[in-house]
Amino acid sequence: MPLYEIEGDGLRRHEAAQFNALGLYERADLQRLLRDDIRVLAPDLLVIAEEFGSWENSRRRIDLLAIDKVGRLVVIELKRTDDGGHMELQALRYAAMIAAMSFDEVVSTYEAHLARTAPDADVDALGTLLSWLDVAGEVPAISSDVRIMLVSADFGRELTTTVLWLNRFVGMDIRCVRLIPYAIDGRVLLDIQQVIPLPEAGDYQVRTLQKSATQERHGTDSRDWTRYHIIVDGEESADLNKRNAVRTMIQRLVERGVPAAAIGGRLTPGRFRPLTGEHRGDADVQAALAEQYPGVEVRAWFTEHAIVQDGRTWVVRRIWGRATEPTLTALRDAFPEAKVSFRAA
Repeated sequence: MPLYEIEGDGLRRHEAAQFNALGLYERADLQRLLRDDIRVLAPDLLVIAEEFGSWENSRRRIDLLAIDKVGRLVVIELKRTDDGGHMELQALRYAAMIAAMSFDEVVSTYEAHLARTAPDADVDALGTLLSWLDVAGEVPAISSDVRIMLVSADFGRELTTTVLWLNRFVGMDIRCVRLIPYAIDGRVLLDIQQVIPLPEAGDYQVRTLQKSATQERHGTDSRDWTRYHIIVDGEESADLNKRNAVRTMIQRLVERGVPAAAIGGRLTPGRFRPLTGEHRGDADVQAALAEQYPGVEVRAWFTEHAIVQDGRTWVVRRIWGRATEPTLTALRDAFPEAKVSFRAA
């Protein structure tokens, strides 16, 4: 596929080059470049592994493993050939192997990737993933639907026919992205085109699949997704997820004169913890929590919303789950004089 450059009053034709003729290789060059700037393939991808293959009795590896904003894993397979070989069949095998990955496994995978690719960077894998995933609820859900992205210099008819047929089935999202290199005046330019589905259709498909993924999280698991309004003197807050509903009620009770120790006496031990000393600032609270409760998962606590009172610092746990409404009810009934209540949104 030629590329045309406007030159004076005419067009200058540039023929596509070959990766092998340019001395560019799949793993050492293409894979590395895409890993470091995955946005050129899609803006909603975060690479969590390279050469991933944590399954038994197999030497095969996923070139790049990513995750999108709605919690779907993305298998990215690379070829520098002009027909793509049998990469669609290989990618389907990989998708089946990782479809059951849990969120904890995703975190561990990303931690190992960061340790290998950026050992000196101060990056928190768990925190990055929690910020990246566009999900509501207590623990992010990893969808069992796996996206596939095939990246090659070109694709043969057999491959494209197979992909078009597979994409007809619910839950399938396979994309073909073509990389066309050009050698122009001593420079190497790369034309990156999504050819299946066409970008216009792809945008529609993304929106449809995001809706399906949201419905899957809300409709097929057994978790309670209820949100709550916290009410103070008859004025309601915005609707809050469970963890923020409990945190907000505790803060409002303290603001209205209820001692933090009295609140702690009404809650399950281990969900509202006191720290010795007055600690202010997220970093200071995190350090004190880690020191005074060895082995605690610091990010599981609202250290940025610590309550300082009477020489102690109190922190609220983030995860409440099905204990949310019983906790809100117990706090409301224990301190009626504070006039802090709640209702389900």
